[in-house]
Amino acid sequence: MGVKGFVEGGIASIVAGCSTHPLDLIKVRMQLQGEAAAAAAPQPAMRPALAVPAGGQTVALPQEVPVPPPRKPGPLAVGAQILRSEGAAGLFSGVSATMLRQTLYSTTRMGLYDILKTKWTQENGGVLPLHRKIAAGLIAGGVGAAVGNPADVAMVRMQADGRLPLAERRNYRSVGDAIGRMARDEGVRSLWRGSSLTVNRAMIVTASQLATYDQAKEAILARRGAGADGLATHVAASFTAGLVAAAASNPVDVVKTRMMNMKVAPGAPPPYAGAVDCALKTVRSEGPMALYKGFIPTVMRQGPFTVVLFVTLEQVRKVFKGVEF
Repeated sequence: MGVKGFVEGGIASIVAGCSTHPLDLIKVRMQLQGEAAAAAAPQPAMRPALAVPAGGQTVALPQEVPVPPPRKPGPLAVGAQILRSEGAAGLFSGVSATMLRQTLYSTTRMGLYDILKTKWTQENGGVLPLHRKIAAGLIAGGVGAAVGNPADVAMVRMQADGRLPLAERRNYRSVGDAIGRMARDEGVRSLWRGSSLTVNRAMIVTASQLATYDQAKEAILARRGAGADGLATHVAASFTAGLVAAAASNPVDVVKTRMMNMKVAPGAPPPYAGAVDCALKTVRSEGPMALYKGFIPTVMRQGPFTVVLFVTLEQVRKVFKGVEF
C-alpha cells in the first residue's frame, strides 16, 4: 500500500470540509449558546411588584414568578445573525483552519482506514465483518485526531470569535497566526487542549461514519446487485452514515467545543478543570439535553459533509483507478 488512499481521502475531505464550512460554523455558535450565562450563574429574573391600593395607601406585593429566559435562536436565526453582524464572509470564518484540519486529520484517518480495511479484508478471505470495520475506524480516527488537534483548536476559536464582544475578540488573521499566537501566549500544550476529547470524538465519528457507509453500501449492492453501484447508492449510504455519526458524536462535540474555546486569564483557574468537569457543569446548569445543543445543525452539516465526502471520494477513485502511487 502506498499513499494513494491518503491522497484520495484528503482530496475528498478538503472538498467536503470547505463546501459545508458555514454549517459547521453555525453548529459551533449554537453549541456555545448559554455558556457565558451559565458561568455567570445569574439569579432568575422576577416579574415587577404588583401595586395594590389598601386603606388609601398603595402597597407593593412582590410576585414570586420567575421570568422565563429568552428563547435561544435556531440554526436559521443564528445564520441570519452572522450575516447581519459579520457579513457573508463571516460564514467562512476559520475556513483556512478547516482546510488545514482536513489536510492533517481527515487525510490521515481516511488513508489509514483504507490500509487497515484492505489488509484485514485480504486476511479474512475477502469479507470484512462490521466489528472489524468499526475497529479500523476507531484506530484511524484516534491517530488522525492526534495529528490534527492544533488545527482543530484554531478552527473552533476562529469560528467562535465573532460571537465575542469587540474588546474580547482574538482577531486571528489566519490559521498560522492562530497557532503561532496560541503557542506564544499560552504555551505549546495549548495546541493540544481538549485533545482527549478530540481523539474520543474522532474515534466515534470515524468508526460510525466509515463503517456505516461501507456496511450500508454493501447491503444495498447485495439487494440490488453490483449494477446499482452508482450515485444514488453512494448518496443513500453516505447520508445514513452522516446521521449515525451525528447522533453518536454530538455530546462529545459539545464538550470539546467548550473546552477548546475557553479563555484562561493569567493567574485565574480555568472555567473547566477537564472534560468530565465541563460535561457535569454543562448538565447541571443547562440540563442533560444541553449535550445535544447544535444537534440539528450537526445533522445539517454532517449529512451534507458525509454525502459530499463519499460522492467525491468515489469519483476521485474512478480518476485514479489503475494508478498506483
